[in-house]
Amino acid sequence: MAEEKKEITQAVALSYDTEKDSAPKVVAKGRGVTAENILKTAKNSFVPVYQNKALTQMLMALELDSEIPPELYQAVAEVLSYVYRVDKLLELNRRLGNEL
Repeated sequence: MAEEKKEITQAVALSYDTEKDSAPKVVAKGRGVTAENILKTAKNSFVPVYQNKALTQMLMALELDSEIPPELYQAVAEVLSYVYRVDKLLELNRRLGNEL
């Protein structure tokens, strides 16, 4: 009987300060327990999480505190756009006293 291979969780956290940075930076990354801690921290801090395995694998190859390369700008821009939309919806709901 073939044994199923369990996929190891991976996570990458990005930061982007438009005042200081020319591109988003990788500020945390990890596999397994480290990835789970990154995701838990995001959840506890109300940071939206975007899942994209292919992009995560490419970002995992980058060094910590390094800016993303130009070839990933479009993909990361889509992620940031999603995160900003979700964040605005959450803020609106908080102001209205609603919970999602």
